[in-house]
Amino acid sequence: MKKLELIFETFLWKSRLLVILAVVSSLIGAFALFIAGLFEVLLPLMKFMKTLDYEVLSKKLVASAIASIDMFLIATFLLIFALGLYELFISKIDVAERDPKSSKVLFITNLEDLKTKLGRVVIMVIIVVFFKQTIEMEYETPLDLLYLGLGALGIALALYFTHKESHNHH
Repeated sequence: MKKLELIFETFLWKSRLLVILAVVSSLIGAFALFIAGLFEVLLPLMKFMKTLDYEVLSKKLVASAIASIDMFLIATFLLIFALGLYELFISKIDVAERDPKSSKVLFITNLEDLKTKLGRVVIMVIIVVFFKQTIEMEYETPLDLLYLGLGALGIALALYFTHKESHNHH
């Protein structure tokens, strides 16, 4: 019975390696989004260089810059997720720990660390999406401006509480 238990527990412990699928998938997604974010800015810029049309520069480039920031943030989310899962379930990333240039931003010690770091990136994505919507929205009534103000207040509160929480942990 003890041998069967050992075999089962070994199987259970090694099953954590399934996390590699999530790590690799997240890295592929992050890479694809970083490339897409780059093209999101480069294509309108190249179009502007060909036409020298100020409207392309003023509207399309600003909108594409915001969209690229959104893609970069989501790619960063996927990267943090991949690194965090790897460190929590597979192994510490020794190269990063030995590198004097590495920051402690991506070091994950438990699921709460991972959740907190990912939550902050999600808040940044929401801010960028909100900013994009405020630029594209047509303000027709005073109620629209009230909603804009309430949205800005909500984002300010989210940033305040996130900032306050990080200072409470130090």
